[in-house]
Amino acid sequence: MTVRVKLPTVLQPFAGGNEKVAIEAATVGEAFAKIEQEHPALRRRLTDEQGALRRHVNVYLGNDNIRDLAGLDTELPDGAELLVLPSVAGG
Repeated sequence: MTVRVKLPTVLQPFAGGNEKVAIEAATVGEAFAKIEQEHPALRRRLTDEQGALRRHVNVYLGNDNIRDLAGLDTELPDGAELLVLPSVAGG
C-alpha cells in the first residue's frame, strides 16, 4: 500500500529536502523503517535506539495521533497520509 509521510520543515533536510516521502507500508512502524532505510539521517530524529517513537515526535493519521491508536503498529490504508510534527515547547 502506498502511503505518504509529510515532514515538517525542520526534518526536510534529512530527507533530501523532500516535504513528502511516498513509500509502500502496511503500518506506521513499517513506514518509518523504510523511510529510515532511504534516509538514514532521519532515524535518530524519529525513533530511539530501541525503535520506539521519540517522546517529542507526534505522528497523525488523519486527525488521530497514532499514540491514541496502536502506535507504531497502527495499520495504514492505501493512500494514507501521515503527518510528522515535532512537539513545541517554550515559555
